[in-house]
Amino acid sequence: MASSESTEGTLTPVDFIQLQEYMEYSTLRVKETMKKLQSDKHISGEYMDKERFDLFLKTYLEVEEFPAEFSQRLFSYFQNVEPDGSNNNSLAKGGVLFRDVSCYFSVLEEAKPLEKLEFSFKLYDKDGNGHLDSAEVDRIITQMMRAADYLGWDVVEIKSVLKDMMKAIDVDNSGTVTLEEWLKGGMNNVPLLVLLGLKVPERDGQHIWRMKNFNKPAYCCVCENMLLGLRKQGLCCVRCKYTVHSQCSNKNIEPCAPTFVNAKHKLRVPSHDWIRSDRSSKCQVCQKKIKTLAGRRCVWCQQMRHDECLYTGICTCDCGPLKDHILPPWDIYGHLEEQDTTLLDVAQDGNILQVVPIPDIHPLLVFVNPKSGGNQGKRVLRKFQHLLNPRQVYNLSNGGPYPGLQMFRNLRDYRILACGGDGTAGWILDAIDKADLQVNPQVAILPLGTGNDLARCLRWGGGYEGSDLTEILNQIETSKVINMDRWSIQVTPSDPEKKGDPVPYHIVNNYFSVGSDASVAHRFHSMREKYPQRFNSRMKNKLWYLEFATTETINSSCKNLSESLAIECCGVPLTLSPSFSCIAVLNIPSIYGGSNLWGESTKPDGPLPEQRDEVITDPQVLKKTSQDMTDKRLEVVGLEGMMEMGQIYTGLKSAASRLAQASQITIRTFKALPMQIDGEPWMQPPCTIHITHKNQANMLMAPPPKPSGFFFIS
Repeated sequence: MASSESTEGTLTPVDFIQLQEYMEYSTLRVKETMKKLQSDKHISGEYMDKERFDLFLKTYLEVEEFPAEFSQRLFSYFQNVEPDGSNNNSLAKGGVLFRDVSCYFSVLEEAKPLEKLEFSFKLYDKDGNGHLDSAEVDRIITQMMRAADYLGWDVVEIKSVLKDMMKAIDVDNSGTVTLEEWLKGGMNNVPLLVLLGLKVPERDGQHIWRMKNFNKPAYCCVCENMLLGLRKQGLCCVRCKYTVHSQCSNKNIEPCAPTFVNAKHKLRVPSHDWIRSDRSSKCQVCQKKIKTLAGRRCVWCQQMRHDECLYTGICTCDCGPLKDHILPPWDIYGHLEEQDTTLLDVAQDGNILQVVPIPDIHPLLVFVNPKSGGNQGKRVLRKFQHLLNPRQVYNLSNGGPYPGLQMFRNLRDYRILACGGDGTAGWILDAIDKADLQVNPQVAILPLGTGNDLARCLRWGGGYEGSDLTEILNQIETSKVINMDRWSIQVTPSDPEKKGDPVPYHIVNNYFSVGSDASVAHRFHSMREKYPQRFNSRMKNKLWYLEFATTETINSSCKNLSESLAIECCGVPLTLSPSFSCIAVLNIPSIYGGSNLWGESTKPDGPLPEQRDEVITDPQVLKKTSQDMTDKRLEVVGLEGMMEMGQIYTGLKSAASRLAQASQITIRTFKALPMQIDGEPWMQPPCTIHITHKNQANMLMAPPPKPSGFFFIS
């Protein structure tokens, strides 16, 4: 990673950005890291020397190697300046104080944007006199130029733009920038916030900007000139697609479309929200072509009209083609009375909101895991914020599913779209169980993970490939509901004092397995936690998985599995072949990214047992028994190793060995074994495992794909 130039004991915006990139993958927090290092007796006392500081960085950021030059700059910074800007006497001690490091990283983890701006002001105020003089402002501009160059932006004209931005912050034209001016100007100066690596505060009616590279000619909606440059030419609002030059973003621009109404009399008054658009199209009123920047687009129904045609014809908005999915702003009411907060939802931006019941539509509650599928999650989040009301699109990194479920709790006819892997879908289903909702909402899946077995079974595919999201929304409208079984799993250690890894889940949605496949998953999971930068795409993940599977085939770490465990199905013991190295308990007909271990069944000659508590172990009956994720039964299969799994995946073999079908399963293990639930692995000491039926979830199954070929051309 490129390093930034800086003087001894100072940090640049690039340093902030670089740290944030490392911290994005970190799961350990500051207090946990300090506690871990102190418990391992790596650190004691008040001070850390350079060696122990490096150990802290590697442990906290969960990396094997950390750039030596960058580490030295951080260490020098903590020796010279405390996070509050005052002088530090650590230099004389030859180390850095625990409290300085803890304070600094806690600020980066948890501070609000306002606190970060104040923190950065004190960082740039080198003489500590409470204002930034011309030399300090010039230093900021130089550092931001380096940051812009590091980010790959077009820097030909950016220096003059930055000077104008810093000049605009100096409201009284005194030649210096005070803390008050810094906070007031910085909070509204979007390019400055972006360059400082700070999160832009979100307020209703305010654009949410991102730097964008436009692949075709685009125009600024303020000055009406073309956006020029080789790379990031301008800013684009994530919500309404309003585009501007960086230097025009602080001028008198049009507000973004509101996401709720602030008065009761505006409820159920569907009106267009027009925004200036730089795209050419046909006017919905006069049917004449709209030239660039000569028309406006409704944020909700996507109609285009000339300026002179805005108030001609139908003035009410029906939300257009996506009306069955959109939660319109005129059905969300913002309250100002504090006494209402106990009954209403306090949104993440502080607004107190209530959603009124909506007849005849099924608004879509979208949950996006931004870490799924490399950068796919972030792109999908932005796309849905544009297609729908941002109030119905939730980033799971900000509080999980609970805020969204609370927002929709008064509605009865709504659907949920889980954008992520199978783990994301399971997370949302667990949250629905705990939320005590009036209804059990229907859940669809947009697969962004690696395996996506549940999404495959529900016909949503093995992975989102960037297709038009409106097609996904259309499929949701025509999908059907199935009641998918969910299973409780209880793991009881034989010796409570022998602690293994924590059990990842207490519910099985897809499958549970023990043996060689879990060993591969455990190695994959451990490596991904250790080196996240090596696992940043679906293709890379599959290649790594293939490598670990090959190694497991050679090593056979779980051979003679029958000697290490025993299985009972509804009290009936199963006989296991000595050749088995893996046992899998299946709820759905897909595992390992598309393998159907149960396989197809022959047509039964007569009726099969119908009692739900009955176990089937007869091999001849099992051949005719189909797998069904709604029948309140699990299937048990045995595999001889990763080679057999590969044969099933490629179609060289039809299925694994069918052992049983039952409504309750008990497994006893006699030594430590790798296990996994829905793809999440762990090492488990000897234990007893009970799997019983929990409930059923309302899942949406996509419509079957349209047949293709010459005879099906319509």
